[in-house]
Amino acid sequence: MSLRDDFLLDPDVTFLNHGSFGACPRPVFETYQRWQLESERQPVEFYGRRYDGLIDEARAILAAYVNVSASTLIFQPNATVAMNMVARSLTLQVGDEILTTDHEYGAMDLMWNFITKKTGATYRAVPVPTPIKSAEQWVQGFLDAITPQTKVIFLSHITSPTAITFPIEPVVRTARERGILTIVDGAHAVGQIPLDLTALGADIYTSNCHKWLCAPKGTAFLYVREEVQPLLDPLVISWGYVPSSDFAFQNQWQGTRDIAAYLSVPAAIEYQRANDWDAVRARCHALAKETRARLVQILGTQALTPDDDNWYQQMIALPLPPIKDPLVFKRRLYDEFRVEIPISSRGTQHYIRASYQAYNTPDDMERLLAAVENVLGEERL
Repeated sequence: MSLRDDFLLDPDVTFLNHGSFGACPRPVFETYQRWQLESERQPVEFYGRRYDGLIDEARAILAAYVNVSASTLIFQPNATVAMNMVARSLTLQVGDEILTTDHEYGAMDLMWNFITKKTGATYRAVPVPTPIKSAEQWVQGFLDAITPQTKVIFLSHITSPTAITFPIEPVVRTARERGILTIVDGAHAVGQIPLDLTALGADIYTSNCHKWLCAPKGTAFLYVREEVQPLLDPLVISWGYVPSSDFAFQNQWQGTRDIAAYLSVPAAIEYQRANDWDAVRARCHALAKETRARLVQILGTQALTPDDDNWYQQMIALPLPPIKDPLVFKRRLYDEFRVEIPISSRGTQHYIRASYQAYNTPDDMERLLAAVENVLGEERL
C-alpha cells in the first residue's frame, strides 16, 4: 500500500528524488506548523522558559532511536553544517592526512580542500573501482591505503553520487585500534537503514533527518563520542558557552532561530513506527531492486555492486552510457515526462539515481523506465 496521500508532493510529478531533499508527510508537517504557531503566540515563554526543555526532550528521543546517550548528540540544520563544525575544529598541520574515497559528496570535497589549504594537511581519495566485487575487497583496499600520516578517516555511509552503502564497520574498528579519528557522513542513512551508533563505534557521525526519516527541512544531527568532544568547538559562541556546560548545552542556544523542525523529529519517528516502516523499506527496496535490473538492460551498463541487500536499500544509481549532455538528459526526463530524478557525476562518469519512498508505486517505476528508454534513444552518443 502506498502512503502517497500522506505527502504534499505534486501529483503530476513522478517524484524519484527523495534522496536530495526528502519529503515530509502531512501529519509531521502539521506538527511542524503547530510548533511554529506556538512559538509566535508567546515568544518569551517559548524561547525564554521552554526552549531548553523542549530541545532536550526531542534530542533524547532521537538519541534513543540511534542508540546513543543524549549527551553525545546535538541538532544541526543539515549534515553540511555539522561537518563544517567538525572540520573547522580539528587541529591539522602539514603532513597530516585525511583519507577518504572518490565517491564522496561534492560539497564535502570542497570543504576538505578548503581546510587543507588553510592547514597544509592533505585530503587523499582512495579510488574505488566499480563494479565492486565484494565487501572484503572494498574494506581491504581502503585499509591498505592507510599510512602513518593518516590522522582522519572520512567516509560516507551511503554515497550520494553512487548510492552505495559502504561496509564501514571494519574500517571504523581498525581506525580505533590505530588511534585514527573516524568521521562518517551518514546524510542518507537515518531512516533508510537501521542505525546503532554505539555498536558502529565511529567517533563522529552526522545524518540528515529531513531525508529518509521524513522530518521537516533543515533537520540533522551530529553525534560525537564523549572522548572526542573536547576536540570540537561550537560554530556559534553564545550563552551556552560557559565553564560548567557540557557539549550539548554549549551548542544548544545559538541565538534566536526557528527550532520547530527539530521539535518535529519525534513526530517523524512516530509516523514511521505507526506505519510499519520496516515493511515500507522492504517494499521500496523491492522497487529499487527491480529498477536496477531493468535499467541495466535499458542502459547497457553494469551495476556498481553485487545484487545484495547490504549494498543498497531504497536508493540505487547506475552509470549512464555515453550521452550528448547529462543536463539535457535530466531536463528532458522532467520537461517531457514529468519524472523528477537526478543525474550525478563522478569524474567524467555520469549516473542516474533513483530513490523510492513510501509514496512511490510500481507505476512510478514504469514511467521512469519508459521515459529513460525514450530519451536515451535520442541522447545516446
